Amino acid sequence: MRLKISLLKEPKHILFNTCRPYYFCVLFFNIVTHQELVSCVGWTNAEELYSCSDDHQIVRWNLLTSETSQIVKLSDDIYPIDLHWFPKSLGTRKQTQAESFVLTSSDGKFHLISKLGRVEKSVEAHCGAVLAGRWNYEGTALVTVGEDGQVKIWSKTGMLRSTLAQQGIPVYSVAWDPDSEKVLYTAGKQLIIKPLQPNAKVLQWKAHDGIILKVDWNSVNDLILSAGEDCKYKVWDSYGRLLYNSQPHEHPITSVAWAPDGELFAVGSFHTLRLCDKTGWSYALEKPNTGSIFNIAWSVDGTQIAGACGNGHVVFAHVVEQRWEWKNFQVTLTKRRTMQVRNVLNDAVDLLEFRDRVIKASLNYAHLVVSTSLQCYVFSTKNWNTPLIFDLKEGTVSLILQAERHFLLVDGGGIYLYSYEGRFISSPKFPGMRTDILNAQTVSLSNDTIAIKDKADEKIIFLFEASTGKPLGDGKLLSHTNEISEIALDQKGLTNDRKIAFIDKNRDLYITSVKRFGKEEQIIKLGTMVHTLAWSDTCNILCGLQDTRFTVWYYPNTVYVDKDIFPKTLYERDASEFSKNPHIVSFVGNQVTIRRADGSLFHMSISPYPAILHEYVNSSKWEDAIRLCRFVKEQTMWACLAAMAVANRDMTTAEIAYAAIGEIDKVQYINSIKDLPSKESKMAHILMFSGNIQEAEILLLQAGLVYQAIQINIDLYKWERALELAVKYKTHVDTVLAYRQKFLETFGKQETDKRYLQYAEGLQIDWEKIKVKIEMEISKERERSSNSQSSKILEQKF
Repeated sequence: MRLKISLLKEPKHILFNTCRPYYFCVLFFNIVTHQELVSCVGWTNAEELYSCSDDHQIVRWNLLTSETSQIVKLSDDIYPIDLHWFPKSLGTRKQTQAESFVLTSSDGKFHLISKLGRVEKSVEAHCGAVLAGRWNYEGTALVTVGEDGQVKIWSKTGMLRSTLAQQGIPVYSVAWDPDSEKVLYTAGKQLIIKPLQPNAKVLQWKAHDGIILKVDWNSVNDLILSAGEDCKYKVWDSYGRLLYNSQPHEHPITSVAWAPDGELFAVGSFHTLRLCDKTGWSYALEKPNTGSIFNIAWSVDGTQIAGACGNGHVVFAHVVEQRWEWKNFQVTLTKRRTMQVRNVLNDAVDLLEFRDRVIKASLNYAHLVVSTSLQCYVFSTKNWNTPLIFDLKEGTVSLILQAERHFLLVDGGGIYLYSYEGRFISSPKFPGMRTDILNAQTVSLSNDTIAIKDKADEKIIFLFEASTGKPLGDGKLLSHTNEISEIALDQKGLTNDRKIAFIDKNRDLYITSVKRFGKEEQIIKLGTMVHTLAWSDTCNILCGLQDTRFTVWYYPNTVYVDKDIFPKTLYERDASEFSKNPHIVSFVGNQVTIRRADGSLFHMSISPYPAILHEYVNSSKWEDAIRLCRFVKEQTMWACLAAMAVANRDMTTAEIAYAAIGEIDKVQYINSIKDLPSKESKMAHILMFSGNIQEAEILLLQAGLVYQAIQINIDLYKWERALELAVKYKTHVDTVLAYRQKFLETFGKQETDKRYLQYAEGLQIDWEKIKVKIEMEISKERERSSNSQSSKILEQKF
């Protein structure tokens, strides 16, 4: 712990600093005194703040020059209560800061005030004090609430649109939902979510045991914060389900506020300021001499907090001591412009100095990417002294994602992909794109693909080529039946084999191919009640927390190859020790890092052998893969190898692997495939083995093996398709009818299908002729196969 106190020259600006080291984050405070109670604060940009107090003054604070100036002195009958800046236009780069704000006051009015302090308009809004006012995210509507219990919607210019609700008790706080289609407001101990559309369903629930004083609704994570006189703060999802309930504090919680990116939130109370993770647990607790903190505002870049205090102070806090880890490297943000890099293997320490304050950082794939307010720095873990630096198009980076070959930056202007050499690669765009609501759960990056969940329709995922930024394949979107909550692309392998895993609102985990050519790709369920997932960075192994179990899918592609052995390719262990709502932080090599609900990190190792098996298979080292499985002697390894071998069409290895796990029927089928006369027939039966019947049929028809295509449909009892092919190609109609008759006789049934009755009319079944025809087809196939082999030998000779 470190405590440093100093006094400025002017008595009304007292500087008071405290610093306490925490595992992940601490807060630096600068406290400046005002004459009267400060009721509300709001940031125009990352270095400028406006505050209002009961002395009727609006004061501007410049954090770069440490200067304050009075913007306007309001009339003596105006006591400010709440302040909210008009939002910047989404996706534009011209407007770098807010230009006007709404100020609510105790005289029943709200005031539209310009940045220069000119009162543009004052509107009579409520009987009694206007307790809160909030612009929606587009800046097209304003909601106000007051002591009279009314919730009103206003136009941008201050014209009344509607009275949304009327309570019998004061409404202390209000917030918009991320789509600006619903309003959340307080009603005593109750929270109410009311849609703007008339006759839509209203959601209401008891949230606290005392009057609720503050609420906030984050646009990125779609979570709700509430705080009340019961001295607790709580986290809710958008359906009103409780996610976190704090322990009672000494005093009522008077303010809560989400950070813009939704990863952190701040809580204010009497002499108390707390920094919390989005899941509720606390990073840091400070006890500044502030009185009650009535209002908290985060800076646009999410690095600073300002608080309006009851004893006339404005408290400033800067988030530091953030930590990033990758393998043997640990990076810590020690100051606003300084990072410390520690190599835990040799205890070597490097200091990284930046010209501007650090906003976001990411450490992965042997590179540290740091965004400051103006520039982006790319460090290699091999050399920390010479970073690659380039200027940013817009300073406020909200998200950094890394893949092995490149990294992604998201800011207010768009999505940008860069190589680690600093070369701009692409910038994907799609209709209705809102970059301000994107996070690591809704965007995923691999070496060749970018996946983004659509906010307008949460059942859709946009897929883009990383190299061009254009839609992947034929431009078809990935569409699911339910709303999707989290997406993740696998990181290794070829583009054609790229898979995406996602969790939907029902907590079901699915996997599908990102290829979008022609036919609809199959979406297959991997598991249920999955809360969080992560792909390994070294091979395509997937892990997730599934209800009370930690599950590893060593080869998720097995569901496309052989669903019967899929359960044998899993590893499961009890996860009850992680308590409620744990989260997978990273999956590096065979090391999985999980954050428990209390904020502690749990490091867990899984078996290294499946990753080695993936490496052997990717290099087509089948003999080494078999030797590894014989050495490990685990059924899981053999099952993975069997699926991998079938997927790569190596039936010799598949036969050995299936024999090892006791799948005798499949060994026999593989042996029967080896005896087939032509390459096309073998390939078709391998496709059938994997359940790709349609592809097998197409392959045979393209090779001119019509009888074989008919026969596989007969074998699978697809009688309508078998007859359809026979009639279409005018061959083996009698063969289909004969097998159909034999099938019905076996079960003692009569023919009822009209088409079969039509073609069977007047036809005598002669099994001897049919057998001769079948033998002729097989001999033709053998002859074709031998001819093609002979031609290949001739080609090799000459």
